[in-house]
Amino acid sequence: LHWTRRMIEIRKQNPAFGLGSYNELQSSNPAVLAFLREAPLTGEGGDDLVLCVHNFSRFAQPTELDLRAYDGRHPVELIGGVRFPAIGELPYLLTLQGHGFYWFRLTRVASRIGRRH
Repeated sequence: LHWTRRMIEIRKQNPAFGLGSYNELQSSNPAVLAFLREAPLTGEGGDDLVLCVHNFSRFAQPTELDLRAYDGRHPVELIGGVRFPAIGELPYLLTLQGHGFYWFRLTRVASRIGRRH
């Protein structure tokens, strides 16, 4: 019950799940489904971009995703808040446990140039 409540809470916190566009991504592994949900821009100019990756196999599976369009963004896992390495020019490698999934918010990291330490 706690897990279900947490999933509902995450969905409510991310408008992209309900209002966002759906764009399926090419996965290097046919057992893995990956897609992006993107909500319209908010009044503050921010975006809500969620990457969903699902493993339909009962065994652990690796996949590579072409996320170059989001170069420099960091995937932040929505359940635990863990920040994954930044997306770059190379395919993004993920390994998912059997029947596992990741839901990430793709966040921009503010530049440190011009900031006082």
